[in-house]
Amino acid sequence: MRLFKYITLLCLTALILSACGAGEESKTSIKLAEVTRSVFYAPQYVALEQGFFKEEGLDVELQTTWGGDKTMTTLLSDGADVALVGAETSMYVYGQESKDYAVNFAQLTQTDGTFLVSKEPQPDFEWDDLKDSTFLGQRKGGMPQMVGEYVIKQHGIDPHNELNLLQNVDFANIPGAFASGDSDYVQLFEPTASVFEKEGKGHVIASFGEESGQVPYTVFMAKSSFIEEDEEAIKKFTRAIYKAQQWVEEHSGEEIAEVIEPYFEDTDLGILATSMERYKGQNSFATNPILSEEGWNHLQEMMDEAGELPDDVPYEELVNTNIADDVMNE
Repeated sequence: MRLFKYITLLCLTALILSACGAGEESKTSIKLAEVTRSVFYAPQYVALEQGFFKEEGLDVELQTTWGGDKTMTTLLSDGADVALVGAETSMYVYGQESKDYAVNFAQLTQTDGTFLVSKEPQPDFEWDDLKDSTFLGQRKGGMPQMVGEYVIKQHGIDPHNELNLLQNVDFANIPGAFASGDSDYVQLFEPTASVFEKEGKGHVIASFGEESGQVPYTVFMAKSSFIEEDEEAIKKFTRAIYKAQQWVEEHSGEEIAEVIEPYFEDTDLGILATSMERYKGQNSFATNPILSEEGWNHLQEMMDEAGELPDDVPYEELVNTNIADDVMNE
């Protein structure tokens, strides 16, 4: 009898271990490439830290690929399954007549994330103050620069003829170049803008996100073939992002900062909280993953203004809203 009980116990143990092993094996791995490490992408880090991906049976491996070109190369060469990058990059790839182009399936941020920072305090700033100034700009063809030029033009200023526009500094080196150089103005993301204010290196005087309106600034995309072959994985991924977007919407900047802090260990928690409040205050974080046609057209308008719009970039081919719609209607 004891031998029978012992054998039964062994069998039950084996079944439990087998079931656990099967659960682990059933997890789907997703290689995710982000264009840079940025507090602007807070909902993504919330999805990782709050376990929303794991709840969907996804094992998400995050890598930072540092730049739009590198990120798209990584995606198209199967170094990543999903990329978080500016929507404009999918247009550039499509314009090259790629057979397996990138399709945008979930929006993460819906405004520009940069702020106009001046070297000197300007409590009574007017956009005309930019004329004849030295402006440290962003990379040509990138979203920050295109949005910056669009906003400046909307205020009746020609950025290439009425400013001393500098575009010869790499993205990562722009803050340092502004702090140590002679430029009067610069576009900075958070948390750098808040850090500069705290340290007296600069003063936030305007928001490009508020001035430019809603636009699909940062989106998740995957190759069309990957979406066709593994739509269920993309749906699970989108569901996790949607949960994170709702979580961010419902929580304070301080609460968000505490969750994403592991990704920004060198940034003061108070600065992180300030950054979150600033972005929440101007509705930078999308509250759902739908990339609207109106936003897509606004993006093309900005690209056209900057002379960067490729021919024929159809919303119907480069944007998939079916998956996000399904997730939101569950």
